[in-house]
Amino acid sequence: MTLLEDLAKLWQMLGESSEWLLSRYCFPKKILMGLCCDLGPFLERQTSHMNPIPVQIQLLSALGFFATGTFQREIGSVGSVGISQPTLSQIMPSVLDAIISLSPKYIQFPWTNQQQVIIKQEFYTIVGFPNTIGALDCTLIAIKTPSQYKFYYVNRKGFHSIKVQIIADSHLNILNFVARWPGGTHNSFIVRNSSVGVRLDRGNDEDGWHIGECDSYALKPWLMTPIPNPATVQEQNYNRAHVQTRSTVECVICLLKCRWLCLSSIRGTLQYQPEKVCHIIMARCVLHNLAIRQGIPLQESPIPDPPMPDADSVLYRLLIAGFLLYLDFAYSITSGLSLWCILT
Repeated sequence: MTLLEDLAKLWQMLGESSEWLLSRYCFPKKILMGLCCDLGPFLERQTSHMNPIPVQIQLLSALGFFATGTFQREIGSVGSVGISQPTLSQIMPSVLDAIISLSPKYIQFPWTNQQQVIIKQEFYTIVGFPNTIGALDCTLIAIKTPSQYKFYYVNRKGFHSIKVQIIADSHLNILNFVARWPGGTHNSFIVRNSSVGVRLDRGNDEDGWHIGECDSYALKPWLMTPIPNPATVQEQNYNRAHVQTRSTVECVICLLKCRWLCLSSIRGTLQYQPEKVCHIIMARCVLHNLAIRQGIPLQESPIPDPPMPDADSVLYRLLIAGFLLYLDFAYSITSGLSLWCILT
């Protein structure tokens, strides 16, 4: 297709209804055009080709994959914006880097006292849990088996993944995220080695708490966890308020995976190496905050990820497989010894 034909098809697509654009790209026309303006300086580059790919087509091609969870080959062959699968693979890293460059604009941790006062008040209105500046949790993004260090990426549920740490506020904004650790990494290790964890351990925060799960995090001066086996009414009330307040980060994770189906295991695992998957996650976190700020609704009700095999069932299958291999090996040894006895 010529450049003019590409642009004609592009404007025809942008003329579709907001519902159609939301279902395909997760954003209405106004937001899409704003993103094109923000990303233009990063995606407009010199090329030896007479017809370089317009910024709008680069962005929509990537968003189509992120939003639908459809593999690049299918996106390219369908020709939704008139480019091939190899071309989509080529432009994807540039689009990801351009979106990630917007992180300082859309993802900001509240380090100042003024910012924290506002967030504490907003968290307190949920159920009366005081002094909270963030809800903390981790989630797993399924990936294909990596070519290196594959065992580090096997999580406790038995599949390969990237573990992502998210800190959220009461309005479902992402305040901070970490997307670089293999799925087998423990949550407490990730927060301890994150920029936020390091600064808070040094006492750089004036006053404020994060809240996290009891099983995943250790109690710290700045990290509140539920009380194991609460015995009194006060302890039960504390746990109840803690759970309801921390549910905000669970909602964020659910929205993140439902808005960007490429992160959900509903459409299978991401067929990329870990480094590229981490870039995809980082870009999706930026766009999540953009959608929350602009009040962009989900087109469909959130669908939870299908259950993955838990560690116990995986271990059971591994033990059975190992036992069968042992029987096969023992049988071969016994048969070999019998044959040796007959021959000698």
